[in-house]
Amino acid sequence: MDLSGKKAIVTGGSKGYGLGIAAALKQAGADVWITGREQSALDAAAKETGARPIRADVASTDDWDRVFAEVTSATAGRLDLLVNNAGAGIAIAPVHQQSDADIDTAIRVNLIGAILGCRRAAAVMSQQGSGMIVNISSVCALHAWPGWSVYSAAKAGLAKFAHGLYTELRPFGVRVTTVTPSWGATEFNQAAHLGTRDAQTTGHCMQPAEMGRLIVDLCTMPDHLVVPEIVVQPIVQEIVPM
Repeated sequence: MDLSGKKAIVTGGSKGYGLGIAAALKQAGADVWITGREQSALDAAAKETGARPIRADVASTDDWDRVFAEVTSATAGRLDLLVNNAGAGIAIAPVHQQSDADIDTAIRVNLIGAILGCRRAAAVMSQQGSGMIVNISSVCALHAWPGWSVYSAAKAGLAKFAHGLYTELRPFGVRVTTVTPSWGATEFNQAAHLGTRDAQTTGHCMQPAEMGRLIVDLCTMPDHLVVPEIVVQPIVQEIVPM
């Protein structure tokens, strides 16, 4: 995929990995729309990257309808790339200490929201006979830590959903990739109330710009090739057991 002039949506595009992805796609020549729930953060990200902001919650079907209506009306119905990056820890705690509302929100934000976006993107891309969907999962889908059970279930579900989606869209020439990162230099740790890492460790975690370059590299592979999934983690992080 030559990204020049291609039409892309990046969810959670105002901060962290999403901001890095949006910036890299814009630098590669794509027209980019970013979504998020905080208008001020979206406006700042749009100013920084040149992407077009749409305030939207990925857990809302109405918001997804509005996002696709706005984008496709500006692109004559075309969409070349969807990056489902939005996610949140919601409540990182043993499941018996979480509320039903916490659990429902975690599943909707980290799994159902991405599926809702994929459904709409699949309809567009299968009709045009091309396109790419990238879902950002988490190393929590592969390993287990106390307090992460619900989040892990959502991210593991996203990865397995993407496998099935790939089999559905492959006949139409549409690629589906799952990117599974681990520690990153983003605001996720603070949002999940995990505290802060020292500057040296953070500097050796995956940076938003590095995630952006990875997404661009995946998109610009020859169209007849696909990477169904890729795991990336910093050497500074020890995972026991692997």
